[in-house]
Amino acid sequence: MSTVTTTPAGRMAALARAELMLLGRSRTAVLSAVFLPLAMPLSLQSAVEQMDLKDIGLSVGLVLLPASIGFSLLFSVYATLVGVFTARREELVLKRLRTGELHDAEILAGAAFPAAAIGLVQSLVLAVGCTALLDVPAPKAPQLAVLGLVSGLALCACLAAVTAGFTRTVESAQVTSLPLILSSMTVSGVVVPLDLLPDRLATVCELQPLTGVITLVRGGWTGDLSAYETVVPVLTTLAWTAVGVFAVRRWFRWEPRR
Repeated sequence: MSTVTTTPAGRMAALARAELMLLGRSRTAVLSAVFLPLAMPLSLQSAVEQMDLKDIGLSVGLVLLPASIGFSLLFSVYATLVGVFTARREELVLKRLRTGELHDAEILAGAAFPAAAIGLVQSLVLAVGCTALLDVPAPKAPQLAVLGLVSGLALCACLAAVTAGFTRTVESAQVTSLPLILSSMTVSGVVVPLDLLPDRLATVCELQPLTGVITLVRGGWTGDLSAYETVVPVLTTLAWTAVGVFAVRRWFRWEPRR
């Protein structure tokens, strides 16, 4: 009698396909994940044009391009996954999945893959669009941009799982995700480059979760990051990711909150 064996990759792929179908059925999730990040950079263009960017060696395009990728990470990945993890927990999906062959990490990775894939594709589309429409030059250090994007996807997925652990309902997910979204937009360099802020405030902002990601993405296009200036955002992003992994193991809930 033959036995059917499965691999972690196969199990996660099957879960990701199922999650993608569920995600496509939610109009709210599709709107926030696909269309909102595309619209945000356009709404900010007039404000960015009024910034004094010449003194810091940036152009409107070099501000809006990293910002658009930051919006994609925040809305397409982070906010979407907070709702996904919360909904699957409250629907007992996560509890049932744990009774099968899937390990905890495989369940979270498989559920996160569709949103992460959307964020990746969307970031590439936004990068091409900004390059064409805003006269942005080709990236001078593309490896930094890739590192920033990939690490941002992993970090936002971890932070989403942490936030879901403290979220009671799918409806409240829109509220519990707001603090990180708003703080990242205001003090992580997503909208306003840190070079425009006072030195002391900029030093504090460098420690925010998404600051390292935005710094690497922008540095990938400008090519003006030295070796030391590259190490700092990399270590900051790795540290936040490690904190996120620890917090998921410690506080993520697999059963409905009662």
